[in-house]
Amino acid sequence: MSAEQARGAERDAERDAILAALAPIVEGIAATFGPVCEVVLHDYRNPEESVVAVAGSVTGRTVGGAMSEIGLRVLARGDEATDELNYVTRTRNGSLLKSSTMVLRDSTGAVFGALCVNVDIGAVRQVHTLLGALAGGGAAPAEPPTTTFGNDIDSVVDALVDAHQSRQRGSWAELDRAERLELFGGLDARGVFAVRGAVEQVAARLGISRASAYNYLSRARAAHDTPTGGTA
Repeated sequence: MSAEQARGAERDAERDAILAALAPIVEGIAATFGPVCEVVLHDYRNPEESVVAVAGSVTGRTVGGAMSEIGLRVLARGDEATDELNYVTRTRNGSLLKSSTMVLRDSTGAVFGALCVNVDIGAVRQVHTLLGALAGGGAAPAEPPTTTFGNDIDSVVDALVDAHQSRQRGSWAELDRAERLELFGGLDARGVFAVRGAVEQVAARLGISRASAYNYLSRARAAHDTPTGGTA
């Protein structure tokens, strides 16, 4: 075993130990808050099966399930990722959640996973809205974004592609070059292409060849890396 392999094995052993130590905490947090709470422990070394422990059943996650859109976003940021606390989102079936995603780092500071807490606040939000109406309160709060939570990474990737397309003016054939690059750049920023086989999946979803998808991804990354005011 080379020195580099030995360091890698030591790093993996440390990460495994951190995950093992956190597993009982997952159960404890969920038990404290009751049936409206779900706690999920992720190992980002395997995005397609990142869920290594789960307690509660707010989003229907199971051990061996894939990371969500939020996890892909954290993965895309790499070691620059930071905790995302107390954000509100909505599941595809309409449940309203308040969530926190806390990144896990090893002793070198490298991000390798996350501890996520999801609390179903739908009933609380309804009571708040009712009380606000009775008291003559202001406008209703802004609609939170919809997030795909699934045990299948393919469904998460498909949802992100659909979301980006819905914000553009039409089908792939109707997009100009800049819009196509924007689509691939946006998907890349959301961590989609960190998933094995995602380029092929996106190509199939858009009805283009794998070669074209790789070409647009390469150009989108090159455009992102070009300094403002520089030349391509």
